[in-house]
Amino acid sequence: MKKKLEALRELQAEARQGGGEKRIEKMHEQGKLTARERLEVLLDEGSFEEIDMLVRHQTRDFGLDKQRFLGDSVVVGTGTIEGRMVCVFSQDFTVFGGSLSAAHSQKICKIMDLAMKIGAPVIGLNDSGGARIQEGVVSLGAYADIFLRNTLASGVIPQISAVMGPCAGGAVYSPAITDFIFMVKEKSYMFVTGPNVVKTVTHETVSFGDLGGATTHGTKSGVSHFTSANDVDCLMQIRKLMSYLPLNNAEEPPLSTPKDKPGRMEEALNDIIPDNPSKPYDVKDVIKLVVDEGDFLEVHAGYAANIVVGFSRMNGAPVGIVANQPAVLAGVLDIDCSLKAARFVRFCDAFNIPIITFVDVPGFLPGTAQEWGGIIKHGAKLLYAYCEATVPKITVILRKAYGGAYDVMSSKHIRGDVNLAWPSAEIAVMGPKGAAEIIFKREISEADNPETALAEKEREYRDKFANPYLAAEHGYIDEVIEPRQTRPKICRALALLRTKVDKNPPKKHGNIPL
Repeated sequence: MKKKLEALRELQAEARQGGGEKRIEKMHEQGKLTARERLEVLLDEGSFEEIDMLVRHQTRDFGLDKQRFLGDSVVVGTGTIEGRMVCVFSQDFTVFGGSLSAAHSQKICKIMDLAMKIGAPVIGLNDSGGARIQEGVVSLGAYADIFLRNTLASGVIPQISAVMGPCAGGAVYSPAITDFIFMVKEKSYMFVTGPNVVKTVTHETVSFGDLGGATTHGTKSGVSHFTSANDVDCLMQIRKLMSYLPLNNAEEPPLSTPKDKPGRMEEALNDIIPDNPSKPYDVKDVIKLVVDEGDFLEVHAGYAANIVVGFSRMNGAPVGIVANQPAVLAGVLDIDCSLKAARFVRFCDAFNIPIITFVDVPGFLPGTAQEWGGIIKHGAKLLYAYCEATVPKITVILRKAYGGAYDVMSSKHIRGDVNLAWPSAEIAVMGPKGAAEIIFKREISEADNPETALAEKEREYRDKFANPYLAAEHGYIDEVIEPRQTRPKICRALALLRTKVDKNPPKKHGNIPL
């Protein structure tokens, strides 16, 4: 037995070395952690249980029969984050550049199947040169096996992808199906076709970073949700995100012991809205004054900044927050921010996370670029997401709520549960100036001083309609509150809605306007 134990330990030691010391040193020289080091940072100390450490690829062509690394090019297993079970895989760039083989895929598929059985999230750390070319079509089929599992797991267990190196070609579609993507500045990139192919086909010259780096996907495409400074920062951000999420769709989000009083009044909110309705302010200031201890994890912070989404807690309970941002494009809804918010709302609904919506929206962004780009169908995605959501939905109208955008932003008409408004709220078909120009067009044109007449009619319209009281008369607003009461009102509403039950009609699935 002693010799057999020694042989086992030698095999385990060999597997832990991946592609060998030289390749590990090269990773460190590039400022990157190895696959196993990343798991050590991500998971609670000593919690990792590895699966398939001794798997080898079965390919014999192109000399691969002489290079059969133990574990192949991915490390998989289970572990805990703050004591809660997760399933993980970490691609090993020191072995064949982390390329995906049939054996590599089988390991990932096995851990994903296990995750579905036990109801645990899957966290994938991606660092791969793509399909293992020597395996040909087998490696392509291996990718599709993973894509299918990503799709079937969607909405059942949280799926988180960290792109910590290259991720190109078909490999990008697995992270794209998952719920959240993290990328590391200067170290990671994602694209379907690389710079060389782009130059050949379109004659464009572009760098790896500009084409598909972390900054590009965090600000331009919206593919990435979080941008990290380095490997450790990325892994710690994942740990923080996990603190807000349930392990699966049958669980409630994890509660924490509240350190902030639910009844806390915040006097600063009474003065946060400028007297001038055209003057901007930062809605994040509102959010941080309302939530527990000002702690807010923003999602998609660099993309479509005219809407803000993210996670926080109210009286210790996780919530998803959606807020129009008056400091960017006046908080108007456009294509990008509609997509950003719709995906976030649907995630929260899938995983039982209540949604709090702060509204200050002048409408949809006009222009040919928006209309030709499909603002109608893309804006409808956000509307669809709110209509479909059955989790508790609390809405607070801070200032503007004009036109169709009022309807879209979790209004009472689309099953908003508790709809509140500040006295500064302006709920109307359109802004006072535009409304006055239409309603009083003849009177203004016939006036001795059209500008003065327009100003008077605008003021008349504002006094009559640009307030929350007409909506309150109709029951579209449950209560007009003092801004300083916002936190206690939301906390009480969440407590009220804890036992909420709402259902959609039986169907295979809806047909969201994609």
